[in-house]
Amino acid sequence: MTEKIDFTIAVNGARHAVSVPSDATLLRLLREDLLLTGAKRGCNQGVCGACTVWIDGAPARACLTLAANVGEREVTTIEGIGEQGRLTALQEAFVNHGAMQCGFCTPGMVMSLEAFLRDNPAPDRSALRASLSGQLCRCTGYSKILDAAMAVVKDRK
Repeated sequence: MTEKIDFTIAVNGARHAVSVPSDATLLRLLREDLLLTGAKRGCNQGVCGACTVWIDGAPARACLTLAANVGEREVTTIEGIGEQGRLTALQEAFVNHGAMQCGFCTPGMVMSLEAFLRDNPAPDRSALRASLSGQLCRCTGYSKILDAAMAVVKDRK
């Protein structure tokens, strides 16, 4: 039997007291205990990027991160990136440019791109494409995703 670990975790600006098995991943904690289902369980091996969240502002694979190792750090999920329940400019651009089809990869794509655009405010299309190298989408072919991100870059200028 796996031992349980009790700790407090900060997610999307709120603190939660949790008790999880010592081998529980952050993805499991988010989806099953906190009912934040935006991060998806895709490959469960850190390859597809569907589970991307931010830990202290940096993109991380929730399926590879042990929940107990997050402890006092700040976790942000797709549910926590908009202000007062509003979509971010990138999320709006995804909608306006048809950048999602099935939507499964969309939260991970948005989390990765939001972090990249925060750190690189005026990238070109090839830099955006390179930033998505760890994000897999089987539906869109990435063109509309890149169009959406470029629209955000253009609007910022």
